[in-house]
Amino acid sequence: MDASPFLALVLIAALSLLLLFAIRKPSHNRGDARRRLPPTPPGLPVVGHLPFLGSLPHRKLRSMAASYGPVMLVRFGRVPTVVASSAAAAQEVMKTRDLAYASRPRMRMVERLAYGRDLAFAPYGEHWRQARRVCVLHLLSQRRVSSFRHDREQEAAALVDRVRRAGARDGAVNLTALLISYTNGIICRAAFGDDGSSWNYGGEKLSKLFADFEELIGAVTVGEFVPWLAWIDTLMGLDAKVTRTYQEMGALLDRVIDDHRQRRRAGGCRKDGDHRDFVDVLLDVNEAAEEENDTDAARGVMFDNGSIKAIIRNMFAAGTDTTYTTLVWAMAELINHPDEMRKVQDEIRAAVAVAGGDLVVTEDHLEKLRYLKCVIKETLRLHTPVPLLLPHETIEDTELLGYHVPARTRVAVNAWAIARDPATWERAEEFVPERFAGDDLSTDYLPGQDLRFVPFGAGRRGCPGVGFAVPTLDLALASLLYHFDWELPTAAGSKLEMDEVSGLSVRLKATLYLVAKPWAPR
Repeated sequence: MDASPFLALVLIAALSLLLLFAIRKPSHNRGDARRRLPPTPPGLPVVGHLPFLGSLPHRKLRSMAASYGPVMLVRFGRVPTVVASSAAAAQEVMKTRDLAYASRPRMRMVERLAYGRDLAFAPYGEHWRQARRVCVLHLLSQRRVSSFRHDREQEAAALVDRVRRAGARDGAVNLTALLISYTNGIICRAAFGDDGSSWNYGGEKLSKLFADFEELIGAVTVGEFVPWLAWIDTLMGLDAKVTRTYQEMGALLDRVIDDHRQRRRAGGCRKDGDHRDFVDVLLDVNEAAEEENDTDAARGVMFDNGSIKAIIRNMFAAGTDTTYTTLVWAMAELINHPDEMRKVQDEIRAAVAVAGGDLVVTEDHLEKLRYLKCVIKETLRLHTPVPLLLPHETIEDTELLGYHVPARTRVAVNAWAIARDPATWERAEEFVPERFAGDDLSTDYLPGQDLRFVPFGAGRRGCPGVGFAVPTLDLALASLLYHFDWELPTAAGSKLEMDEVSGLSVRLKATLYLVAKPWAPR
């Protein structure tokens, strides 16, 4: 959604109110110094700091933090939000005081699209604990992730084939579109067992539906922050799109679940338990709870169709948008840094040659590709897919770097600003994959005590799907760099513009068109 009409309307409304309200300095320093609130930049009445954020709020909030410190209090309409912009602040939010910050705020879009019973956005409580347990143990365990290896390798091979055919037909390849197709293909096979065609919902239509869902989840809604301006959401067509997307997605997932139930009753469920799709696994959990006299329901948790649909929505949102976005940024950075591209290509091609056999990249090669992993880590550092992470909410009064943070306060961790902090990173704004060469790259991007780099979050609310995302990223990038030499189209100039645009994740603004020249070993 284009942010400019939204911001213009909000700003007009705010300016009109200046005739009635005087701008007052915040009272955060009043009272007991031991309970002082974080510093607050000057804002406007009613709308607070919303009009100042622009279309890339992670950048504006970093600029504000440079003046007001790594912990500051801003107001988005009626919603006070503490912003953490340093590794030390992130350490307290996601490690030291993790439990106090473990909830999620109620958000209008999430409640309308995800039932409030998902994993990523659910408030801290028994339902969230049960949903996380199911996902970690049954959907995203290392054993389960490994079971989808064949699907990932088939989708990577299909990606290479699409690039080859598109290059032969069109010259320049729309790599953005092909990477979206790749990530959608993997998550469809993992979640549903195929590409969606079994439910008369082919690949392109399915991609459009989930793209709409991801756009809406990441959309700024005026009504959430300034309720009496909620009419702007309706005027801009946002409410109608939410209703349409909710109904279409609900109908699709109902058909998927019904189809799985019918197949199971007919004895058609795959018996090789490790390779069952996500819907079958979630139905197993549902049926096990029923057989155990609804033990979970007795604790106030009902793992029903609504919960299953909410978790599947989570899997698509987390497994597609952020993944393809990272792959696009990685290819864009490598195009602008040809020496790094040649280095990683040499590593991949040498590893495949030494292994022998079929001259394709498989997951057996990935553990040998250390520089490739450095490239992906550096891409995630510079282009954190969700730069402000998902918002936290405090469940009790707590502190953050000595400041008082009341219960039920929204907290945003600016992971993008932390990853570019010149106080902790040398050449912080430059693409330097070698900075990670000395790391233990087997940790798959999960932070230990050092929270300078948290693209997937950390602590209780850290992303449990890291293990699923990593081989998906590694295999696609390695396959593209092994089979093709890449360059910009002649008309594009010598350098790719790296402008950003916000959505559920922050993406490369321009569609990535590249020339792919097939490569084969001599």
